[in-house]
Amino acid sequence: MATENKKKPNPTDVHVGSRIRLRRNMLGMSQEKLGETLGITFQQVQKYEKGTNRVGASRLQAIADTLGVPVSFMFEDAPGTSTTPTGGLAESGANNFPLEFCTSTEGLQLNRAFARIQDPKVRRKIIELVKALAAESGE
Repeated sequence: MATENKKKPNPTDVHVGSRIRLRRNMLGMSQEKLGETLGITFQQVQKYEKGTNRVGASRLQAIADTLGVPVSFMFEDAPGTSTTPTGGLAESGANNFPLEFCTSTEGLQLNRAFARIQDPKVRRKIIELVKALAAESGE
């Protein structure tokens, strides 16, 4: 009966954990390195990222500082939050695609490579190229 009472992680805790994982991966930082910086084990980082363990306020601030983002980054597009009259991103699974892509292996590789391009004109040209290729494949 003990296994039946096992609680599911809170959706907000899962979301915050996924944002921690997203930003950590964007930086190419390991769970071990993040844990060392925070003075915790990589297993604790894993539990935070899965939403198994809730991140306290002071720890969340330390994580955000270490990852170079404001604390608000961790709550962007969180379940149950809506910034538009139509319900925001929580309404449609199709709207979650950008976040899912950015956290994929391909998305992370593309973002890291793109971020290394210093010339803004080159970045704009790449965006134009990708838009043109996407338009071609949609026809």
